[in-house]
Amino acid sequence: MKKNQRTNCIVCDKNGLSKNEIGLNKKLLGREVKVFYCIDCLANELDLTTEKLLEAIENFKEQGCVLFE
Repeated sequence: MKKNQRTNCIVCDKNGLSKNEIGLNKKLLGREVKVFYCIDCLANELDLTTEKLLEAIENFKEQGCVLFE
């Protein structure tokens, strides 16, 4: 994905997903994923809470994963 490319949620069309949202999609759905969900739609898709996904992002950051800010 190009650095300045704008990315929208495939479900709700939220414009300009954050690096953390894109990173979470890649981490959970595979690095080659071409369509992305916002954090709320991803939580719904995976039957998780938004809070659990936010916790996961923090855990991945602590582990040093380069997909996150």
